[in-house]
Amino acid sequence: MPTDSQSTKVFELNEIIEGIAVRAREASLLLQGRPTASIDNALLLMAGYLESDKARLQGENAKDLEAAKAKGLPAAMIDRLTLSDKAVASMIRGLREVAALNSPVGEFYDGRERPNGLRICKMRVPIGVIGIIYEARPNVTVDAAAICLKSRNAVILRGGSEAFASNKALCGLFSKSLSEAGLPASALQFIPTPDRAAVELLLLKDAHVDLIIPRGGESLIRTVVEKSRIPVIKHYKGVCHIFVSANADIDKAVPIALNAKVQRPSVCNAMETLLLDATLDTQKKTRIINALINEGVALFGDGGGQ
Repeated sequence: MPTDSQSTKVFELNEIIEGIAVRAREASLLLQGRPTASIDNALLLMAGYLESDKARLQGENAKDLEAAKAKGLPAAMIDRLTLSDKAVASMIRGLREVAALNSPVGEFYDGRERPNGLRICKMRVPIGVIGIIYEARPNVTVDAAAICLKSRNAVILRGGSEAFASNKALCGLFSKSLSEAGLPASALQFIPTPDRAAVELLLLKDAHVDLIIPRGGESLIRTVVEKSRIPVIKHYKGVCHIFVSANADIDKAVPIALNAKVQRPSVCNAMETLLLDATLDTQKKTRIINALINEGVALFGDGGGQ
């Protein structure tokens, strides 16, 4: 049985999560009436803040890195956690690219005309409020928020406890950018506690949250699916493949395979499975395999019968 203090803590935390969900719902409705230019401006303002506040962001990130090292987290996780100059530059570039995209909202598609002359089509509309639950990579905070806002969805972000200080700083800048662009700051909200109970409470807010997207390891995904009252877009294994066909341009295939694996092997979209067409020329197969071995990649395979 939970103690009185534990019950009080859960009640208080539930009040916090309920407030976040309610404000997100209100903001999602307001977003639908705001011009696309305001949303694009918010994304560009955020890109500017990432440049001007980079030193402060990296200072907050250093707190997460220090804690991660003290816990003995593996090097691959620490790499994903690090807001290096390159990682910040990538986030800035991503924000500007999303801002330059055409808004999908209001687009008509799949139109057809019935025999009686009635014309039917579909229109893209916002989902509403999206909750995104993810693990150690703070760049996901910016990427996920940008995509949700561009499509006029409010977003509730819950990153991993390993990146708490980094995510808090990033979300603070994003909220500031939204306000300066004339948009509701509550269109992007950060769950202000690393307590795992907050995730379980969020998953119960089906009256205010329309969709949950978990991004991380299989155990995280399964936990979210099992406990959520809200529809979930899920994946489990996340095994990334590269397939090289018999007709592939080998001069392109080799650098693509190398980039997919060695450019940043710690990330979740790094190649894990290389599939070579059985009829691919043996010399070409050897060239790809040797290129990976020369970069220190360990290969496990069935030999392809050769």
